[in-house]
Amino acid sequence: MSIATVNPLNNETLKTFDEPARPDIESTLERAQKTFLEWRKRPFADRSKLMHKAADLLRERKERYADLMTLEMGKVHKEAIAEVEKCADVCDFYADHAAEFLADEPVETEAHKSMIVYNPLGVVLAIMPWNFPFWQVFRFAAPNLMAGNVGVLKHASNVPQCALAIEEVFRDAGFPPCTFSTLLISSEQVESVIAHPVVRAVTLTGSEKAGQKVAETAGKYLKKTVLELGGSDPFIVLADADLEKAAKVAVQARMINTGQSCIAAKRFIVEQKVADRFLERMRHHMEALQGGDPNDDVDYGPMAREDLANDLLEQVEQSVAMGARVVLGGKRPDREGAFLEPTILTDVKPGMPAWEEELFGPVAVVIPVQDVNEAIEVANASPYGLGGSVWTQDLEKGEQVARELETGGVFINALYKSDQRLPFGGVKRSGYGRELSYIGIREFMNQKTVWIEAKDSNRHHEKVQSE
Repeated sequence: MSIATVNPLNNETLKTFDEPARPDIESTLERAQKTFLEWRKRPFADRSKLMHKAADLLRERKERYADLMTLEMGKVHKEAIAEVEKCADVCDFYADHAAEFLADEPVETEAHKSMIVYNPLGVVLAIMPWNFPFWQVFRFAAPNLMAGNVGVLKHASNVPQCALAIEEVFRDAGFPPCTFSTLLISSEQVESVIAHPVVRAVTLTGSEKAGQKVAETAGKYLKKTVLELGGSDPFIVLADADLEKAAKVAVQARMINTGQSCIAAKRFIVEQKVADRFLERMRHHMEALQGGDPNDDVDYGPMAREDLANDLLEQVEQSVAMGARVVLGGKRPDREGAFLEPTILTDVKPGMPAWEEELFGPVAVVIPVQDVNEAIEVANASPYGLGGSVWTQDLEKGEQVARELETGGVFINALYKSDQRLPFGGVKRSGYGRELSYIGIREFMNQKTVWIEAKDSNRHHEKVQSE
């Protein structure tokens, strides 16, 4: 089976790669394990120098790496540049803070000395998606390599050149061979890799279906997992919100990466008394967006693949057939490439695909509600729980709503985003475990208890007993 780069702007196949044979996969995993046995002993200072070098290379090569993302999955070029820069930042962050995050933690007990120490697990398999082909890999790789683990990447099959470029970054930065390796394999090969004895843990960012399969397989072989899956993030607009600002950010939140983001706002839950005005302003700002060739100065480009655009259109059409109303868009434009018009739906009800399912692309759903209590109820009715945002000028109320939402994170009066200083992940069918912050770097560590008894403890116990 071959893995191909297909340009979603014109559906042209540009380059193909053959899958490695089974012996080559085995060899890569065994070499990764051999590297781990030495890498885990390297001082944090040594790892830090190499990780800072990786950050430098990312900044130096950002145009080239951005070109690859635009070519393989249609990301607007200016967004691709920002993605590479964010990857450099996360490398610097963990290079600076890993030693602090993984320092021994003394615990006061009756022992002479007791503490929690952090030891790396070993080879970690990363199964990564196409929508942020650099960021989601570096979000995993920077903390784990700094922690002393080694990484093996199974990237999405439509971004093979991005996958190889990421391996290039670590190689050229001076990391030992196989500290980070890329396997250009199909999904059918994943179970055998998870099953391999040297693989100690698996992290996946992807669909709910992929998460279920990986969790099942990893459970079979008793491998630790972290899963970051789909989302249907609520964007709650209360009656006292700054509607103009909320509407502008709503469009940005829905259309970033042409709407192909797990944490993109998807359900716009608006108090009834301001719903019509919010909808009008949101439509106004969405109509102003310019789409086209992602290499140009546009706001959105094609979706990543032709089949994804068709699947999303089917979700829209099924919802409309069940009574949803199209406020804007709702069609594939008459042009080459995997494009779908920016779309707004309303009159969406339970049972419709637009209510029940994740809409992974440029489609927004506006849901009017009577009050803040119904807003929370509708937001939490989703099976997903990744991120969300609340818009109100009453910050105390906003904080209270945030505490009641069943999500991994909530931003008040701001665009929801991942930030390396804060933990990132979801609940319910959006997955489990956390990436980023000090919490993320500890996910694939053995959090070991060490107890040291005093040298004269026996004499002390004898004295106590004699008295």
